[in-house]
Amino acid sequence: MAATLDTTAPADGGLWDAHVHVFSPDAPVQAGHYRPRHFPLERIEAEAAACGVQHLVLVQPSVYGTDNTVMLEALASRPGRHRGVAVVDAAVTDAELDRMHALGVRGVRFNLVSPVGNGPAAFQALAPRLRDRSWHVQWYASPRHLAEIAALHGAAGASGAPIPCVLDHLAGMHAGLADGDPAWGHLAALAEQGTCWVKLSGWYRLDCAAPYTALHAAIRRVAALAPGRLVWGSDWPHTAFEPDALPAYASVWQPVAEALAPHEAAAARRDAVGLYG
Repeated sequence: MAATLDTTAPADGGLWDAHVHVFSPDAPVQAGHYRPRHFPLERIEAEAAACGVQHLVLVQPSVYGTDNTVMLEALASRPGRHRGVAVVDAAVTDAELDRMHALGVRGVRFNLVSPVGNGPAAFQALAPRLRDRSWHVQWYASPRHLAEIAALHGAAGASGAPIPCVLDHLAGMHAGLADGDPAWGHLAALAEQGTCWVKLSGWYRLDCAAPYTALHAAIRRVAALAPGRLVWGSDWPHTAFEPDALPAYASVWQPVAEALAPHEAAAARRDAVGLYG
């Protein structure tokens, strides 16, 4: 691993939005995917700043596959300010991983929902190199995948230092999930490993409509399973919506503010530095 990597964490104590995407209409997309509109970094920075949020985590969207160019160029334009989560395959070179780290990438996303997503085989192949860089793994998965994810991370921890994981979009615990669904037990097993974080984001992906009050009980249950390991993300630019009908930025924070105690909610916008520093 290169000795000159920039590992300086933003140290201003600012607030974080741990899940946004940036899009360029000129970038090539994966076959069968939608054509994104223009959603540049400057636009989400302005929306976030209006709500007091200074730092963003740029997550590679599935539409671009393993071509992280748009995200990396955005990170390079704001040295040290934001962080990134990339999508890579097992063939990625160490030099490329080091270049990404220098630009602010701190994790790799594995997508078990998209048909073009990478998955368990790539995780197992990449695990040693992610561990070497103190990166985490971000899973976009459904509740039925949690048992497999718990087993993968348990095995990785048995062969070396644990690799932290972040579960996108409330770990998929959607509004229609029964209180006794086995997925809750699998999520508890992941949480008990001590390195599992849950992202409070993507409410409209969880069988729920604004103002998302039907998810309050699930948010509280997840927070009880992973205390101190929650991060909030807006999921901007909300690709489930038409560009002229995007939710207001503050509206996707509101379910957290309403469901959790004030200190828990506040921590979800501060504690991201523990993952992305």
